[in-house]
Amino acid sequence: MPTTVTLTDTRLVTTWTQLRRRGYSVARIRAQLDSGRWRRWGYAVVLHNGPLTQRQGWLVARAHAGPSAVLTAFTAARFFGLRGWERHEVHVLAPRGARRVAGCPIPLTVHRVLHWESVRMQRRRPVQACADALLVAAGTFTAPRPACGILAAAVQQRIATARALSEALHRSPRLRHRRLLICAVADIAQGSEALSAIDFVRLCRRYDLPEPIRQAVRIERFGRRRYLDGSWRRFDGRLVVVEVDGALHLAPQRWWDDQLRQNELALADALVLRFPSVVVRTEPAVVAEQLRRALQP
Repeated sequence: MPTTVTLTDTRLVTTWTQLRRRGYSVARIRAQLDSGRWRRWGYAVVLHNGPLTQRQGWLVARAHAGPSAVLTAFTAARFFGLRGWERHEVHVLAPRGARRVAGCPIPLTVHRVLHWESVRMQRRRPVQACADALLVAAGTFTAPRPACGILAAAVQQRIATARALSEALHRSPRLRHRRLLICAVADIAQGSEALSAIDFVRLCRRYDLPEPIRQAVRIERFGRRRYLDGSWRRFDGRLVVVEVDGALHLAPQRWWDDQLRQNELALADALVLRFPSVVVRTEPAVVAEQLRRALQP
């Protein structure tokens, strides 16, 4: 489930300036702090004396990046529910030129943007819109592969859509790895929701092989829907299927399920090739040679 920054959290984590605007006198604020009922966390004031929740920690860090700052990148992705891409530091987006307050007790990374009016926000939440925040995260990688990977993971986990990512890329002409990210999102839109599947499609293009039908639906004997990573129909009518197996396929239950699935395809006279994702990346010529032989009747 997505982690939610509630309106209660935003009222519990504040600053001295915001408390004064809410009508608190200096004497009352000092009395609450001196008595230990409230606590100072660097520049932020937390209106309780217990440990911080994860959400409150995000807001404490945000308070040190200026009043306009919003959660972005990996922190925003976690807010929307993305798993597997967590970071220890809190990522916030702030206008270029905004003053960052020193002394933040939580690891903080501040991303700057020149045209703040163009930043899209999540409605009623101090967080950047999902697709835009994911692109900020993608732009932090020096290599394009993990940048493509986080976008593929977001679509696979139903955090964002390929269409939303494509629109966000259109609004980000200076983004690092933009050309490759556009290609990756186009592949995702056509059915490659895992990075291993994107790698396989690129392999087919590189070795001049016909592109597969991606994520084709197959209804098995007892009505169960199965999705094929890649499939072709040969000239002689036989179905050729390729499955690209990542690390998750090594789990016992998943492995058993894969075997039963392969048996059903074999019983239907399909030719099934299985490739570990690491082989697709490290030995593409071997994969291409076997696939070329399989596609020739």
